[in-house]
Amino acid sequence: MAPKATVFKAALQIADMDRHYYADHQLTIAQHPSETDSRMMVRILAFIMNASDSLQFSKGLCVDDEPELWEKSLSDEINLWIEFGQADEKWLRKACGRSKQVQLITYAGRSVPIWWQQNEQALQRYKNLSVFNIDEDSVKAMEVFVARNMKIQVSISDGEIWLSDDTNSLMIQPERLK
Repeated sequence: MAPKATVFKAALQIADMDRHYYADHQLTIAQHPSETDSRMMVRILAFIMNASDSLQFSKGLCVDDEPELWEKSLSDEINLWIEFGQADEKWLRKACGRSKQVQLITYAGRSVPIWWQQNEQALQRYKNLSVFNIDEDSVKAMEVFVARNMKIQVSISDGEIWLSDDTNSLMIQPERLK
């Protein structure tokens, strides 16, 4: 019998001064058995960076033709498609064709500059694609927030993301590659 996903709850209080967005979100996140705590926290961080009432996690790793995080309009058009890792150009081309805006969040440490050097030229032609990198130390540091029931306060200003709970505080500054 295959192992089942672990369910996490995250209560986020977001104050995004850059976008003038202030809201509380109650997330239910299914962590696939093969997914690390670090990767799950990167998914939560991507939600934080793009938080809105219509942003939602899709079926994720189980579905091949959907992003893991997306924002859809009331008419079912994809406004924002968010991918993670070092996606292949062909997959990103498909995403850019299906969505108004595509965001790729990389987080794999030392291999990201090599991947970016190999793919930058091909990815520059996609005008609706943004690429962000979360440095390896920040990804690892986010693990202190992992709990079955997380309560995280978020403050975003000048591109800096501050995460805090009752005992921890962390500043993350995503690097915009494109």
